[in-house]
Amino acid sequence: MDTPAVPLPQDAREQAVLDSLIVIRDKLLLLKQDRTTYIRSQDIIPLYDETISRVKELDEIRTETGNKEENRLDKVLESCFQLLSLFYLTIGRNNDIPASYALTSTIKRLLDHLTEADLYSAKDLESIKSTLSNLSNSITQAKTHDSKPENSPYLLKLLSNRVGKCLAMLENLQKRLGRIGEPLLATHEKLISILRSISLANTKAKFSSTEVQKLQKQLLDIGEKRKGDQFVNEDGSVPQGSVEIGELYQRVFKWSEIVLERKGIMPEQFRPTYHTLVGIRNELEKLSLTQAWALRETDLYDFQRQLDKIDESRQNGNFYDDKGRPADLYTQRTMLYLIRRSYAYIYSFILASEPVSEALLPIYNQLQTLKRCLIEVRNSGGVSSVRELYPYSMKLNSLDNLRVDGKFVVNGDIPEGQGSVSELLAECFDLSYDLRVAAEESATTDTDGK
Repeated sequence: MDTPAVPLPQDAREQAVLDSLIVIRDKLLLLKQDRTTYIRSQDIIPLYDETISRVKELDEIRTETGNKEENRLDKVLESCFQLLSLFYLTIGRNNDIPASYALTSTIKRLLDHLTEADLYSAKDLESIKSTLSNLSNSITQAKTHDSKPENSPYLLKLLSNRVGKCLAMLENLQKRLGRIGEPLLATHEKLISILRSISLANTKAKFSSTEVQKLQKQLLDIGEKRKGDQFVNEDGSVPQGSVEIGELYQRVFKWSEIVLERKGIMPEQFRPTYHTLVGIRNELEKLSLTQAWALRETDLYDFQRQLDKIDESRQNGNFYDDKGRPADLYTQRTMLYLIRRSYAYIYSFILASEPVSEALLPIYNQLQTLKRCLIEVRNSGGVSSVRELYPYSMKLNSLDNLRVDGKFVVNGDIPEGQGSVSELLAECFDLSYDLRVAAEESATTDTDGK
């Protein structure tokens, strides 16, 4: 997808930097599209170094000219950093600073939407808070103790500012949530859950009025607990946040009524955008089921770009058709739900990314499956004889035999993530050994008993 139309740089030197960055971005896009081979560190790091060199040039130019207006150069630079960040995840260098860029972008989007909608729960904020804390610690450590070449001062400053803004937004959201007293937090959580379930039902391929009516029934059950239109404590006192919960209840109920009335039918002029968003959501949902086996982190770039373009096309928070007519409330909320859900999927994928190069992922995933099987066998009471462990032992040994001088080598390269894979392999061997010992002891006991 093309970079959104923005002014070209006026300074000839900035234009030269832009031209260089476009070449870098195009190289990254070609690498992203190439599925014939694994991405290697030596493919990515030179492009990262080249990007940082161009950034230094840009910084010097703008320090001299004092220009702070954003132009196309900034957009292309953002695309480069976004791609490089996802590539760092793909090659298993998750703990390196460049890998953090894509995560901060997604968190910022999520926080923007949570702030705009004012519909979120404490659970929504917990994960983001933990992630931002980890990012902040990593950046601080990189600034004070780390002299790695990839820790560009420019990138560290950029990420530090981003994380700072996100933390400020998070604090504001937490303050808003503080309006609700402890007794009503569970009710608040349930109302948010029902709201999202209604929105999910509203965007399914086949709309089910029955499904929405069941959710509405849950909503009405909560409403019946009110006394005089207020949510109260068992002793009849009115807890903090009763008014806010009452307003939220009405808001969710109104939404359920609108959804039942519209039955998933989108106005014709907004259907192309709606179908695009549903397609993105559905693709991401499929990936969530097969992520470990099917996802290359750079695949997320195209999803992000499409979502960003649609999200940024809004004016004053709303969508407009080709004739400049605004979307109605139903259309607006439905499409915003799809955008937010998709960003949430992307966030979860980045968080779940393993610090293992994609070249080693097939081995890593097999070991993960093997570990789960061995744990399941152990939790089910173990094996009755050592022979039952043969399939597991054969698989473990076949994977162990792939190592050359203790390293997993793929096409002559030693990919990132050796430590993670070796550690997982050792865990599997330990589990297998413990099961073997238990089986032998059991067999000995049975023999002695006879």
